[in-house]
Amino acid sequence: MYIQLNGQILSYEKEGEGSPIIFLHGNGETHAIWDRMIAEMSMDHTVYAIDSRGQGESATPKEYHYKDMAADVICFIESLHIEKPVLCGFSDGAIITLLVALKRQDLLSAIVLCGANLSPKGLTGSARREIKSLYKKTNSPLVEMMLLEPDIAPDKLRSINLPALVCAGSKDMIKPKETQTIADHLPQATLHIFEGETHGSYVEHTDKLAPVLRKFL
Repeated sequence: MYIQLNGQILSYEKEGEGSPIIFLHGNGETHAIWDRMIAEMSMDHTVYAIDSRGQGESATPKEYHYKDMAADVICFIESLHIEKPVLCGFSDGAIITLLVALKRQDLLSAIVLCGANLSPKGLTGSARREIKSLYKKTNSPLVEMMLLEPDIAPDKLRSINLPALVCAGSKDMIKPKETQTIADHLPQATLHIFEGETHGSYVEHTDKLAPVLRKFL
């Protein structure tokens, strides 16, 4: 399905019935990474999975900024009159989730952050080197965004008075200290580390997140 909002055309999938959950994917991906989670969670929830601007089947913008993607999600919730969804994001999607909560937490019931970082310095050195190498090869503005953004002060997170599930893999490309900082500054945070998992191995095309998410909800 498609929706036009915020000067942008977004592609999304909707499945199931019940209290709403919105899934947001990572950089250069599509909502299809959530296929197993959509199948699992749509058994008792209305699940929305969005292709972020310039990715999947959504329209390509002139520039890429996380704040614009967050504005897209806010408009999406308002345009479809989605009542207090849980917003669940992975990687870039987790950054977008934080920005949505910082700007309009009144729209949400809870947030789930899988592999979030507050700035590029929150990534491991090897991850940053890989991203720089990829940018040199592709000159992709979408990749460049990961090297320049976000810039979220930890203290700002204290204003988010929502239940928050903060997740990461024990072998994540996000520094453990970064994940802990996010959990420490969110007033209602629950931290869960997936042992033996990498940045995306507990999210992409798997339902490993489902039991943890269900317990949180």
